[in-house]
Amino acid sequence: MRHITALVAILLVTGSGPGLKGDELVNEARLMVLDPGHFHAALVQKEMYPWLAKRVSVYAPLGPDVIDYLNRIGRFNTRKEDPTSWEVELHTGPDFFERMLRERPGNVVILTGRNRPKIGRIQASVKDGLHVLADKPWIIKSADMPKLENVLNEAEEAGLVAYDIMTERYEITSILQRELVNDAEVFGRLEQGSDVEPAIRARSVHYLMKAVAGVPLRRPVWFFDIDETGEGLADVGTHVVDLVQWTAFPDAKLDYETDVRVLNGKRWPTVMSPADFEKVTGEVEFPGFLTKHLKAGQLEYFCNNSVHYTVKGTHVKLEIVWNWEAVPGTGDTYEASFLGSKARVEIRQGKPEHYVPELYVTPESASVKAEVFSALQKKAAALQTAYPGIAVQESGSEARLVIPERFRVGHEAHFAQVTTKFSGYLKAPQTLPAWEKSNLLVKYFISTKGVEAGSGK
Repeated sequence: MRHITALVAILLVTGSGPGLKGDELVNEARLMVLDPGHFHAALVQKEMYPWLAKRVSVYAPLGPDVIDYLNRIGRFNTRKEDPTSWEVELHTGPDFFERMLRERPGNVVILTGRNRPKIGRIQASVKDGLHVLADKPWIIKSADMPKLENVLNEAEEAGLVAYDIMTERYEITSILQRELVNDAEVFGRLEQGSDVEPAIRARSVHYLMKAVAGVPLRRPVWFFDIDETGEGLADVGTHVVDLVQWTAFPDAKLDYETDVRVLNGKRWPTVMSPADFEKVTGEVEFPGFLTKHLKAGQLEYFCNNSVHYTVKGTHVKLEIVWNWEAVPGTGDTYEASFLGSKARVEIRQGKPEHYVPELYVTPESASVKAEVFSALQKKAAALQTAYPGIAVQESGSEARLVIPERFRVGHEAHFAQVTTKFSGYLKAPQTLPAWEKSNLLVKYFISTKGVEAGSGK
């Protein structure tokens, strides 16, 4: 690991250290990173936080995943503009998780990476008195819903915070879409829609080959094992499901057993050649655990899903897609449409928008156009306090909300925003809204049941 030590201060620890408990943790949070098998773990540390100690304890098996994490932290520490100053105390070995619980050098644990064992690790962490900031998804099978509900109850009873990293809530177009959908003068009431024409539609497209923090992303081989990672809807699709209820049913305590019906779903693969697999993982051969998904020497990676469901009778259709690589000048995309009695409010991110998300309002009829546009101007004026410079540009039968560039901070910056939000709940766990718990349960019920509906399970 000589090439890493020049990038980030590392203390390699092989023995047990003193745990920090009780009053020692009141004034400064101390972070433990568990098995950082996903680059999201590093993105949480792309910035420094005044409430968080710079010494971070990492517990993981020694291998490519933790080396990738350390190199990313090292690049953050050595960048020219606003470098970070993280110090990493690395604990390696096959019993890394048990050691973390035994030694406890911190009170907050970050979990990213392997999805299948995640709910068990969250449960054990909460049981041991730790706050948890966990990347999606927490579960990938509906059979784990009881575990999810139990751990949320346990955290609540113990005064602990178990929080899901929902970065897309901090995307400016999603924030403003939520504002408009919940303005009755602009939007009217949310329509219920039908099987043929749902009231809510959303589509998310990701790419297997991409760059993160300016560096080409190398994905671990287990990422392509759907039994380990989950299918697209169960993984990245959780963001889209979350945005639906966060936008359409804000602050509502939904019940996944009575308010939600998953009607149907579909799945299909993205096909990868051996050359594609080597390019994205560095491995020249498909591993044995992927053999069952090979067809004519190529990998059928079942990462694409669609799902149709209802929430309180409102029809929702979502599509989650993983393509190979974006054309130059483009990237991951998200589009969403919400139908109201007065207007449709939608995010578009296609060629006309130069692949940048933009927010549009389309009155449902010519008879309400003047009323809707007037209400939209009024809403834009009210938003000036929080988002100065927001404006309305009318064009024929629709209007676009003009968003100043300074509010488009990008996906990577959203991790710091989520982490800062988490810190507020960390200081006062009782301020965590009750709807967050029910929202999380609804989200994972839909994402897991939707995958199972598509696979016939």
